[in-house]
Amino acid sequence: MSRPPKDPSGPFADAGNGGTPEDRRSAGTQPSGPVRPRAVAVISGVVAAEATALLAAAGWYGFQLASGAPVMSFWGAVFTLGLLLAFAAWLYAVAVFLFRGFRWPRAGALVAQLLVLTIGFPTLTAGLPAAGAAMLIPAGAAIVLLFDKRVIRFASRAASDPPAL
Repeated sequence: MSRPPKDPSGPFADAGNGGTPEDRRSAGTQPSGPVRPRAVAVISGVVAAEATALLAAAGWYGFQLASGAPVMSFWGAVFTLGLLLAFAAWLYAVAVFLFRGFRWPRAGALVAQLLVLTIGFPTLTAGLPAAGAAMLIPAGAAIVLLFDKRVIRFASRAASDPPAL
């Protein structure tokens, strides 16, 4: 027993029924799918900006380490540099896959924003209001947008379909 194709005008359809998806794309019509809400792009941008900031911090930390800045433990500093680089890579992955509509990055983005809040509040109260606000405002906006029903609906793809044999 065979299943009907997901796209009735797929590769086995004749040219009179719309042709292949590539033919429709070249004709200027896009396949219909879930529309990406702007909130997803905003959240992905915030997470990517945080990843870029971590990457810049890792670069500065690595430069200081290479230039001979005094540290208590050299290998502890190398480990910290590795953590900064790994967390930046993880945040880039969260941003990309959230933008694509996968489900798992929502949790990662929420955890990252909560971690930013735990650093932003003490920064704000320690006399650095600009730096604290630069952390708190985007993180707060991303948290609110993560629970928007359009974002939840869009970011509900678990994984791609298994490949056919």
